[in-house]
Amino acid sequence: MPKLKNHSGAKKRFRITATGKYQHRKAGRKHLLTPVSASRKHDMRATGVITPESAKGKTLQKYLPVAK
Repeated sequence: MPKLKNHSGAKKRFRITATGKYQHRKAGRKHLLTPVSASRKHDMRATGVITPESAKGKTLQKYLPVAK
């Protein structure tokens, strides 16, 4: 059986936590932030979490098989 490889785009954007969840940065923090409220910008600072049981989590398990 051939070696499993990580998806190079996914390994730059996601990281796996000790409990098996995936962390990612929230979108919308690069530019055009003037009309955005301070509380909204504050909420976008935190990392988002994707559980392995969700549909996105199943896709990430395919993209990052070596990270198990």
